[in-house]
Amino acid sequence: MKTAQQLIAEAKAQITEITAREVQDALARGESLALIDIREQNEWAMGHAAPAQYIGRGVLESQIEAKVPRDARVVLMCASGNRSALAALTLREMGYQNVASLAGGYRDWVASGGAVAE
Repeated sequence: MKTAQQLIAEAKAQITEITAREVQDALARGESLALIDIREQNEWAMGHAAPAQYIGRGVLESQIEAKVPRDARVVLMCASGNRSALAALTLREMGYQNVASLAGGYRDWVASGGAVAE
């Protein structure tokens, strides 16, 4: 049996992580990417990255295909980067090849000066 921390560590070893600054720079250069916030609805409502779209973690697998094509560049965001790491691994298993987890999550997005909407 594995602990949550073991699962997260294994996921992070298998996926790509990207920093908030790298995402902000890519968006500033006009690069196309889908920034998906997978936090709970109440977390999203308290504030979210301005360029992000919301797909809650609980429905990610069932809703992602209707909103984001498999060949898109996808960056998943949660509060700290743990849920998004697990979700990135799942999307890779679904055939999304260019998917990353935002290291440090929304917390680092805000700390690095990323645009926030409420």
